[in-house]
Amino acid sequence: VQLEESGGGLVQTGGSLRLSCVASGRTFKTFAMGWFRQAPGKERDFVASINWSGSDTFYADSVKGRFTISRDNAKDTVYLQMNSLKPEDTAVYFCAAQQFVLKVEAAGVQSWGQGTQVTVSS
Repeated sequence: VQLEESGGGLVQTGGSLRLSCVASGRTFKTFAMGWFRQAPGKERDFVASINWSGSDTFYADSVKGRFTISRDNAKDTVYLQMNSLKPEDTAVYFCAAQQFVLKVEAAGVQSWGQGTQVTVSS
């Protein structure tokens, strides 16, 4: 599956952004989907994950209560709604897909998007 993210940009502290990731291919429903992020000079970190049906979601502690992951299988799209953004949320955000699992793990990701930049100004 090929992934393409959109929706990044520059926002002030406390603002909101919604990232989208569109998948190509006919097997989207067999994939758990996730979002990861990478700040300059740092490793790529897990942000959120959602199972194939949307019934199970997982979040990093740093984003719980502020970010929401969701998916629309009819549109082959996964979203990341980001509210109450902080400067430490600044990073390149990557969409990820892993087939036949409940939660996406970085080591098992089968497809990555190209990334979209999110910058939060203080």
